[in-house]
Amino acid sequence: MKILGTSFSKVSIERKNLSKGKMTLKADLKIEDIHEEKVSFSDKPTLRFDFSFAVNYEPDLAVISIKGALLTLDDKGVSKEIMKEWKDKKFSHPEKIGILNHIMTKCNLRALQLEDEFNLPLHVALPKIKPADSKSSNQTNYTG
Repeated sequence: MKILGTSFSKVSIERKNLSKGKMTLKADLKIEDIHEEKVSFSDKPTLRFDFSFAVNYEPDLAVISIKGALLTLDDKGVSKEIMKEWKDKKFSHPEKIGILNHIMTKCNLRALQLEDEFNLPLHVALPKIKPADSKSSNQTNYTG
């Protein structure tokens, strides 16, 4: 399947009082719906994957919520298999990994931007530069 694009229909963030204490961050991604969609530029089957993504800062400190859709063009003839599975609200087709990874990339990038703007701890660790061993050269090593 080819990914045609991703669009967001809702992006929200709510920051409450951040307390000094233990904070837990939980991220969640769900496929809410899968349905066929017509596009004007192709006769091949097209599927729309509606999704929701959330980052919760617990206990009740902040929440980021993103909803959107991913549009795919079926160039492998698998859309019927996916729709057959989805009748039981299941999505375990091998195409699932690529689709979820694409959605997660888009949502994580947007969530990181919001976390920076709202002074929230990042929900994923970013690469950091570490000093080289004192016995080696004066260069810094990038780990990531």
